[in-house]
Amino acid sequence: MTHVHSHGKSDLEHEHHHGHAHAHVPNSLKALVGVISLTATVFFAELIAGFLSGSLALLADAAHMFSDSAGLIIALLALLIGRKGASKRATYGYRRAEVLAAAFNAATVGLIAIWIGVEAVLRIGHQHEVETGMMLIVAVIGLLVNGISAFVLMRQSHKNMNLRGAYLHVLTDMLGSIAVIIAGLVIRFTGFVIADTVASLLIALFIVPQAWKLFKNAINVLLEAAPAGVHIERIEHAIAEIPGVVGIHDLHIWSVTGEDVLVTCHVVTDVQFTDQCALLDQVTDTLAAQGVGHSTIQLESAKHYDHEVIEH
Repeated sequence: MTHVHSHGKSDLEHEHHHGHAHAHVPNSLKALVGVISLTATVFFAELIAGFLSGSLALLADAAHMFSDSAGLIIALLALLIGRKGASKRATYGYRRAEVLAAAFNAATVGLIAIWIGVEAVLRIGHQHEVETGMMLIVAVIGLLVNGISAFVLMRQSHKNMNLRGAYLHVLTDMLGSIAVIIAGLVIRFTGFVIADTVASLLIALFIVPQAWKLFKNAINVLLEAAPAGVHIERIEHAIAEIPGVVGIHDLHIWSVTGEDVLVTCHVVTDVQFTDQCALLDQVTDTLAAQGVGHSTIQLESAKHYDHEVIEH
């Protein structure tokens, strides 16, 4: 039996990717801090105006802004924790803290969306006067601030799940502000007060699918499932097609952050030991072509296969 682990090219690629992500951390931190300040300001403005104007839509949007402020703070803390390097106890580092933050934020936003929907339904048939002037002024301010925040985070959102979740929250806030403005205009010019309830339901409908998608993706990472878009059968077939490979088993594909792809597997081969380095290079190159950034490969002879405890 020969055990060979690929700690050459794949590791260098992984380290390069890790360093590349850290190079952008200052910009990510600045973006989050700036957006947190803007979001918190709009939350307090909408909360006060919602109570004074009697607008449920404005209060609903304020509730979402509160969850976003808290969520953005959690995202910021997770980003700071994720900057810590790997240690003997945390060999992959602490970047999964950002996935935990994404899962928490998604669950919180989802629950608030359900509350908004329930409150909107309960208000049907019990409508009261809404002060549209204050409602519209605050909603327009919220739209401008959320638009700026969304633009700031949009440039950072492709880097990891945590920042993508933060961007998603702010984008939803912007849509919520649009719904509040439309409701305010309808009430002001038609007197159709139920438009406020309709806007609240629309805000909830905007939030729930996005929150569920983010939560599901975060849970997949935490369960160490194969990342979305990774075709396991294609990877297995590509390795099996390499000359000298006679079998593959214990293939595991997962992600630490939701962006990276890691692979470990046992490759059964009939090539001589002197040729195994070339075979190992072929396997790692094949995996890299499939989007795998880090891999650990164990090469073994066919004789050893019968002594393996195969995991399924």
